[in-house]
Amino acid sequence: MADAEECREALEQLSRNLAKATGDVRKAAELDRSLSCRITDLDLTFTGRLREGSIQDLREAPGGPAGKADIRLTMSSDDLVALVGGRLNFAAAWATGRVRLEAGFRDLLRLRTLL
Repeated sequence: MADAEECREALEQLSRNLAKATGDVRKAAELDRSLSCRITDLDLTFTGRLREGSIQDLREAPGGPAGKADIRLTMSSDDLVALVGGRLNFAAAWATGRVRLEAGFRDLLRLRTLL
């Protein structure tokens, strides 16, 4: 099981990856939406803002999200680290229920490029 610091580093790496993206991926990452990532096995939630192609204002808090973010992810700590590290395919993880993604329909359409 990954710890909270490893999860934070994975989200910061994801942010760096998004900031370096080009083309359709860059366009999809340029949303301005609130974001939450619930880490089930640590009972921890990271929140931030997907803005200008990166994750900004990243914070962590114990328990579930305090409010409803525009884009909501739920997964285990190991799955987060594996996804960002390229060892877990998002589509396969989503299809098997290892990762949950909730967002508005328009956001899901734009996010599909990132996933």
